[in-house]
Amino acid sequence: MSERKNHASHGSENMPVAKREMSRRQFLSYTLGGTGGFLAAGMLVPMVRFAVDPVLQPKKEADWVKVVEESKVTDSPQAFKFQIHQVDGWYESDPEIEAFIAKDKSGNIFALNPTCKHLGCTVGWNNNADYKDQFYCPCHGAHYTKEGKQLAVSTAPLDEYKVKIENGFVYLGQLGPNQIVNK
Repeated sequence: MSERKNHASHGSENMPVAKREMSRRQFLSYTLGGTGGFLAAGMLVPMVRFAVDPVLQPKKEADWVKVVEESKVTDSPQAFKFQIHQVDGWYESDPEIEAFIAKDKSGNIFALNPTCKHLGCTVGWNNNADYKDQFYCPCHGAHYTKEGKQLAVSTAPLDEYKVKIENGFVYLGQLGPNQIVNK
């Protein structure tokens, strides 16, 4: 009996392996699927590139913007409006921005962004009788010192603009974290 098993197994090694041929239906499915995928990729690649390209562009420092004469800056923060050229993706605009500019105890000029760090409302200087000589946010009661340090509600100080003085004018640059408070 064991001879039969051995003899039967030897016979199967000599038999040719049957090839599976592709049917017409499979060939058409593969061909149409591949062609459709190629065409879809051809349409999607430019759309993805168009959407992602602005994100891949290197960020540059903000241009310096002339805001006010140096002689008009006082010890008390004053609001000054100025325009910047802004490119947001493919959209270009010239929004009007506001900054509070003042001198610190040493006589150095600084500029703060009036956007409250709590929920993004606009703060005002001395606009509440209870909080004199402070920035006050009317939305939720956050208030800040003259230098932008948070006193209540907010967890971060007001952002600060880079400042440079040139030919008697105050120029504002990139907006960033408040460095006055950390000194």
